[in-house]
Amino acid sequence: MPHLVILYTPNIEPKSDLSALCRSLADTMLSLRDEADKPVFPIGGTRVMAYPAAHFAVADGKGDYGFMYLNVRMASGRSDAVKKEVGDSLLAVVKQHLAPIFESELIGITLQVDESPGQVYDGKHSSLHPLFDK
Repeated sequence: MPHLVILYTPNIEPKSDLSALCRSLADTMLSLRDEADKPVFPIGGTRVMAYPAAHFAVADGKGDYGFMYLNVRMASGRSDAVKKEVGDSLLAVVKQHLAPIFESELIGITLQVDESPGQVYDGKHSSLHPLFDK
């Protein structure tokens, strides 16, 4: 963990390079530092994935409205200030990336940061972490 999952209406896809957005969001996550100047997120655990909604309804349905929902899920232990910085930084990246669409289209964005304080089970198996833990 952390994971950033993006759900979006498919009408956004032809107007935006979503692979580039995913990379920009991951790079932003990896650039964030906490109060002790330590990385907020581990390199090997940082993941950004985007999925178009197969079915959707936005607002009153009278327009070709777009919507993007981003959910960041991270383990507990970070300060409120760091969590706010994560949200603010990622939202800024999305706003900048989608700015051309906002100029001519009706679109909404929601970004939420969730913390998982009490997992019942958190199984992991990865060959990525050793690559970056050197």
